[in-house]
Amino acid sequence: MYFMRKMVISYSLHFKLADKCVLASSGFQGDIKALQKNLAARELLYQHQHNKRMSCPAMAQLLSNTLYYKRFFPYYAFNVLGGLDSEGKGCVFTYDAVGSYERTGYSAQGTGSTLIMPVLDNQLKSPSPLLLPVRDAVTPLSESEAIDLVKDVFASATERDIYTGDKLEIVVINKAGTMREYIDLRKD
Repeated sequence: MYFMRKMVISYSLHFKLADKCVLASSGFQGDIKALQKNLAARELLYQHQHNKRMSCPAMAQLLSNTLYYKRFFPYYAFNVLGGLDSEGKGCVFTYDAVGSYERTGYSAQGTGSTLIMPVLDNQLKSPSPLLLPVRDAVTPLSESEAIDLVKDVFASATERDIYTGDKLEIVVINKAGTMREYIDLRKD
C-alpha cells in the first residue's frame, strides 16, 4: 500500500473510515477485518456522540490506541492511514503492529515495501536535510505524476516479489471527493 500527500494510493485491503480517510492494511485477513470492524464501530459512536465525522488525525490516534490496547496479542496487520486533515491538506500515518505511528509524506507496508520505499525515497525526498533554504521533505507532484509513479513502482515490485498481488487499486482523495482506479499488474 502506498500513500502520498493529497493522494491515497493503496494495495492490499483498504477500508474507508471517516469522510476523507482511508485505511490500507496488509497482513492476516481475519485480523484486518476485526480491526476494521472495531474502528468502524468506534467511529460510529464518535459520530453519534459529537454529531460530526472524525477527522483523519483523530482517526490516526484512535487506530494507534486500538493497536496499543492489543499489544500483548497484537493484530497481525500493518497499516497505513491516509486522507485529508481539517485544513484540506494530505496526511499519511504509518504504523507498526503495536500502535506506534508517525505522520509522513508517503509510506508503504507489506511484502513489496522493501522494494517500493527506496524508489519513492529516491524520487520524492530532497537530497539532504542540510541544504539551505529549507525545503519540504517531499517533492510536490501533480496528481497524474503521482499516479504514474505509483504504477511504475508497483509494476516493478510485482515483477520481483511473488507475494505482491496481481491487481492494484488506486484511491485518490482530494477536496472534490474520492476516485478509485483498478489496474492489473501481472498476467502470469
